[in-house]
Amino acid sequence: MTGSTDANDANAADDANNPDDGAPVNVRDTLRATPMPVRYLLGGVLVNQLCAFVQTFLVLYLIHRHMSVDAAGLALVAYSAGTILGTMLGGEATSRFGPRMTIVVTMAGAGPLVAVIPALSRSSLLAPLLVVVALAGLLAQAYRPAASVLLSDLMPEKHQVMAFSMMRIALNTGAALAPLIAAGLILVDWDALFWLDGATTLVYAALALALLPRQVPAAHEKAGGTQEAADGPAPLTGRAAYAAMLRDRKYMFYLAAVLLGTITYVQSLIALPLQIDADDYPTGLYSAVLTVSSLVLITCELKVTTYILRMPTHTAVVLGHLVNSLGFAVYGLAAHSPAFILIGAVFEVSGLMIAGPSMFAHPAAFPAALKARYIGTMQATAGLASALGPLFAVFVWTRLDHGFWVLCAVVNGVAGLLAMAGLNRGDGKGSAAGQDEPRQGKTEEVVGGTA
Repeated sequence: MTGSTDANDANAADDANNPDDGAPVNVRDTLRATPMPVRYLLGGVLVNQLCAFVQTFLVLYLIHRHMSVDAAGLALVAYSAGTILGTMLGGEATSRFGPRMTIVVTMAGAGPLVAVIPALSRSSLLAPLLVVVALAGLLAQAYRPAASVLLSDLMPEKHQVMAFSMMRIALNTGAALAPLIAAGLILVDWDALFWLDGATTLVYAALALALLPRQVPAAHEKAGGTQEAADGPAPLTGRAAYAAMLRDRKYMFYLAAVLLGTITYVQSLIALPLQIDADDYPTGLYSAVLTVSSLVLITCELKVTTYILRMPTHTAVVLGHLVNSLGFAVYGLAAHSPAFILIGAVFEVSGLMIAGPSMFAHPAAFPAALKARYIGTMQATAGLASALGPLFAVFVWTRLDHGFWVLCAVVNGVAGLLAMAGLNRGDGKGSAAGQDEPRQGKTEEVVGGTA
């Protein structure tokens, strides 16, 4: 399968399945308009995420191998640092070498590094393990900006937000099922976690090499335009591109929203189980929360997205954050009844479904010359927030107890206001469907936490 053939097939699908660009977007139309390369891409994302065990089980594995808690924690810090840097480098690599090559090279490099972790864990030398774990984190996450760029380039414009909802569902489905797969593997051999993780990563690299297109025409090229006409002056590269990003006030508001929103989202993974334990509820309650949240998100997000596409983007994101904040506030009532934990979880995941697709898709709305770097920066910001989230829980929840959730609600509400400021273009044309007037490379104008 050649790159040009894939691209032509994608264009033909666009023309055949979207005769009326003004018609409301629905799930069926989006699925019909999804070209085969996108299906391959999302399938690869799902398979890769199903066996993404390192970050979740690294500490437990190293302790099982009789390493100290401090050494295991340091290894997790190294992996997290690698993931943050990896998303930034992945965005830069995508801009320079293209999304397909970035996915293939990073996944092919990450697989062997992950698979060798068990051998290094038996060594008395910590430094080599930390280096390998950091590099594994870097390469394992560097594919994400490339996957987002490829998804954005291949999908018809009116289905962009729905496409990113599909990617979120693939990621969340994998994240929900991975612990179940891991539980079975641990009964056989702890080392199998990392062997299977490395093997599926290599499979993803092979599938990307064989099935993803080499080159994809950008949206303006599909429409018969030119790069110069679409993006104005010569595209910025390297430091100039990042300098322009820093001058983009609206995008800085957006990144601040991603940072604060992700820090509060992480509390449902860190502080919530601590709260359940402190209130003397059974640990099975947290399992119920994860199950309910995953089922609601996986089964309902696409349908919810069809409704949020009918409202302005800034309205959708602030509404989603407010609903999310309501969920955090309800967690604060947990001392009265365990039912408030489940009710809060439903509100929280509902807010994620309302705000998440538009937040996740937003960086892909930028011109092709900037898109990969903007996406990589957003994902690095989310990674940084995920690393800071546990510190926030340790230093604040331990002091505020149930009042902590009120603070989370307030912080998340501030994130919603920042998101509204960052995504509101002020011209009345913005829509969550991605049908607003394309950004013309203006740095003064322009999605997650993502779950």
